[in-house]
Amino acid sequence: MPQKLTDTAIRTAKPKEKPWKLTDGGGLYVLVSPTGGKLWRLKYRYGGKEKLLALGAYPFVSLKDARVRAIAAKELLARGIDPSAERKAAKVEATAAALTFEKVAREWYAKQLGKWTPRHASGVLRRLEVHAFPELGARPIAELGAPDFLAVLHKVEKTGHIETARRVAQICGQVTRYARLTGIVPADAASGLTEALTARPAQHFAAITEPEKVGHLLRAIDEYQGEPSTCYALRILPYVFIRSSELRGATWDEIDLEKAEWLIPAERMKMKRPHIVPLARQVVELFASMRQFSGDRQLVFPGLASASRPITDVCLLNALRRMGYARGEMTIHGFRSMASTLLNEQGYNRDWIERQLAHCEKNAVRAAYNHAEYLPERRRMMQEWADYLDGLRAGAEV
Repeated sequence: MPQKLTDTAIRTAKPKEKPWKLTDGGGLYVLVSPTGGKLWRLKYRYGGKEKLLALGAYPFVSLKDARVRAIAAKELLARGIDPSAERKAAKVEATAAALTFEKVAREWYAKQLGKWTPRHASGVLRRLEVHAFPELGARPIAELGAPDFLAVLHKVEKTGHIETARRVAQICGQVTRYARLTGIVPADAASGLTEALTARPAQHFAAITEPEKVGHLLRAIDEYQGEPSTCYALRILPYVFIRSSELRGATWDEIDLEKAEWLIPAERMKMKRPHIVPLARQVVELFASMRQFSGDRQLVFPGLASASRPITDVCLLNALRRMGYARGEMTIHGFRSMASTLLNEQGYNRDWIERQLAHCEKNAVRAAYNHAEYLPERRRMMQEWADYLDGLRAGAEV
């Protein structure tokens, strides 16, 4: 019968050129490496195959502890369980427990920053920190189900913030989808949560779309007396129908008056993709006139308080209000709705209109290359649109 190991025998064992074993019986032994390391191993058979189970390193795992661990492993074998598989499962479970919703959400958030504007990124993080993390953040993401997310979302709804609840639901859905794609969880528990939320009321930006009233609006803009930045921004906006922030933040290096083209860089666009705006003859003339006011400044529409900051939405809105257009009648965003409605009514290709509005392209690969898509057609459409507006301004019956 082989002699059992002793602490003295293990402690005084010297390394050799090749690894060698100090056996304790029952498959338990110490593997002495050439560098002097002493590792506990248990040899056993499972499913007809010989396998090894690591039990730790001596002296951190003592002889007594190693024997206890070996006995525990053999008890699993007696119940038909592979100790190695059991250990792997325990590690996976421990890892899953460590991957909390907040940890995964912040990892997902960090990977999205490159394609978001600072303002959007700040909004996403704020919604997570205010609404999701307090109740879900510390919980393992693998344990969360749809009811857990809905409990949080319904609480937000009860405060009357219907749209906020929907935004938080969308963010949670993106986080769990990321977790599924990266193998953290097997299923996307927060997918489709908005279907279980209160339907949001339809949101319409007030816009003038009747041709005769459009003509009145254009004449009112022409007659408005105010600061040059505000006046010219309002005169240009109906022709180009881009977002207010994209117009107000325009810089002269983006605009090529000779080519009659305005290239708005990706970082200034809502969807972080470059956008080309063909400039009609009338717009080129307006920009050229505005140049004499902004001079050598970088911004096309500098603000009153600081030449390094553009005019604000409030400036444009106040101008509309002074012209007599109430909040429920016309908004700055309404110029986009006005163009979209009238161009569609006139039968222009919907793809041309959507591309000119810089609406999001669902196909990500296509979106990366489509900033110049339909450019010849859009150039013609934009000139015809400008001529149409001039006709309405002159009182033509179109």
